[in-house]
Amino acid sequence: MPDGGSKGLKAARAMALLSYRGYKTYGISQHEDNEDVVDNYKAASYQNYQGDKLVKRFNAYSYWYLTKSMDSHNVGRNRETIEKALSAITARTLVVAIDSDLLFPVEEQKYLAKNIPGAIYAEFDSYYGHDGFLIETEALTNIITAFFNTAINGHTAQIHQTA
Repeated sequence: MPDGGSKGLKAARAMALLSYRGYKTYGISQHEDNEDVVDNYKAASYQNYQGDKLVKRFNAYSYWYLTKSMDSHNVGRNRETIEKALSAITARTLVVAIDSDLLFPVEEQKYLAKNIPGAIYAEFDSYYGHDGFLIETEALTNIITAFFNTAINGHTAQIHQTA
C-alpha cells in the first residue's frame, strides 16, 4: 500500500529545517554531550520527530499543492511590475526581518520596505533563523508595540491586550 508520499514529506521537512533553524541553533539545541556518540545523534532524532509530526498533520499531496501555489505567487502579475504593485499599498506597513532568516532573507524584507510607501522596517538578531518569528516573542512584541504606538496623523494608536 502506498504511503501517500509521507516518506518524501518527512525527508523534505528534515531538509527544510536546515533553513528554518541554522547552524548556531543546531549547535546549541542539539549539541551532543558525549563525544563518543557515533549514531543516533540528537539532531537526527529531532529531525525525525519533526518529520513525523508534520506527516501526522498533512497529507503529502495537499502540502505539495500548498507549496506549489505559494511558489507560483507573483504580486506583480497583471500589475505591470512588483514595484508598481507594492507602491499601491496604502495601509500602514511594518516589515520585520530576522538577520539569520534564510527563508525570507533580510534583502527581500528591505526591498518590500523600500517599495511600500511609508513602510517601517525593523530587523532583529536571532540564531533561530526563520523560526525566530515563532520563538523570539519578546523582540517581536517590542517591535510591534513600538509600531502601533507611533503617531498616525497626530494621533497615537495604542495596542490593546486582552487577558
